[in-house]
Amino acid sequence: MTALDAEVSVTGQAPSRATLRDVVAAYVGLTKPRVIELLLLTTVPVMFFAAQGVPGFGLVVATVIGGTLSAGSASVFNCVYDRDIDEQMRRTRRRALPRHIVTPRAALIFGVVLGVLSTVILAVWVNPLSAILSVSANAFYVFIYTMLLKRRTTQNIVWGGLAGCFPALIGWTAVTNELAWAPVVLFLVVFFWTPPHTWALAMRYREDYAAVDVPMLPVVRTGEQVARQIVAYSWVMVAVSFALWPVAGTGIVYPVAAGVLGATFLVEAHLMWVRARRSDELTEIKPMRLFHWSNLYLSLLFVAVALDPLLTR
Repeated sequence: MTALDAEVSVTGQAPSRATLRDVVAAYVGLTKPRVIELLLLTTVPVMFFAAQGVPGFGLVVATVIGGTLSAGSASVFNCVYDRDIDEQMRRTRRRALPRHIVTPRAALIFGVVLGVLSTVILAVWVNPLSAILSVSANAFYVFIYTMLLKRRTTQNIVWGGLAGCFPALIGWTAVTNELAWAPVVLFLVVFFWTPPHTWALAMRYREDYAAVDVPMLPVVRTGEQVARQIVAYSWVMVAVSFALWPVAGTGIVYPVAAGVLGATFLVEAHLMWVRARRSDELTEIKPMRLFHWSNLYLSLLFVAVALDPLLTR
């Protein structure tokens, strides 16, 4: 079946032909561009920090392209494997595979091609170490999180979220071609950030996850219990973020930013916990407030990572 022959399933209507624009948008959607944006935001700033200034333009371009293709590949494989539950969830039912714009076989080939291209680009134009880390992150996300943990344990996103921490390492190794404690600290910041970020979103869609038997923490615990866990992880995240100051010998820009952003995050987490103790209703808990703030927190923290050597060297 060619792209122009693809069928779009529309509830309550006869299937209609997908336009070329629909198909292109569907393939792009399979890569989850918003996730890629966040991953790149934890890659490029670390490159500036590793270079203690502005890294080479060509190196940044190669790392961004390779990282984008790698993250896109992992997302495509995730969409292929989860297509059965994606059809049943409100948040995901408009994706390409549930709508039958792209076949699973075509998506699988697409994911393989993206993965191969990303590995070649990183190995040839960046360095082999960065390529190995990228492949490891991809494999971890697909085989450990998607296939092993996601449908089996409430700890799915805690350990499965390790895959999303690798960009901090890749950004560093792209510049230095070696690992060090500084990127490990940033790796851990993302690791402890992931549960509060994801559980807040899962709380908003807990009925969807419950309907498909995915045991996200908000499905099997009360809102108050989830909020308490979010507070705990948030405190550890903020504490770990300060470790970059002595470990890497940053200037004053980073610790000030980490302090202001961390304090605000903790206030938001505690306020959500207070709301959850009063009521288990989503309209009262307002989990998306913390979810959106968590995106802003990570973005601004890593911007501070990039700006610190530029403003204080």
